[in-house]
Amino acid sequence: MIKALRFTAIFLLLFNGIGALYGGGLLILDPTGDKLQLPLSYLQHAPFKDYLIPGIVLFLANGVLSCVVCILTFTHHRRYAHFIILQGVILSGWILIQVLMVQTVYQLHYIMGAVGLALMGAGSLLLLKDISKQQLQ
Repeated sequence: MIKALRFTAIFLLLFNGIGALYGGGLLILDPTGDKLQLPLSYLQHAPFKDYLIPGIVLFLANGVLSCVVCILTFTHHRRYAHFIILQGVILSGWILIQVLMVQTVYQLHYIMGAVGLALMGAGSLLLLKDISKQQLQ
């Protein structure tokens, strides 16, 4: 079960990380959002005039960090389960804030929200398994 949870977490971290590196990178390169077909009107209720700051945050917090957590998970870092949970919280927070700012819910919000929740769940189960394994030693 631990291998399956770790595999699932690695898959979800890569899914999130690669998508966020791609999307965030495009928003940094083109803050108008045209390359991703995101009109600036989506930001009418947000404190941003373009997508540069959201792109940087997306690239770093969900892209780079997710890839780092993936490496930590793959290499069995002693706190990898904590980092999986953290990445799930960051992704879920990102989605929640995005929905509040855009004031619309899109299908991708549901998908990525589910990924965030799944990361929190997988990380929590892995953490519980680690704790129970330590108590048996």
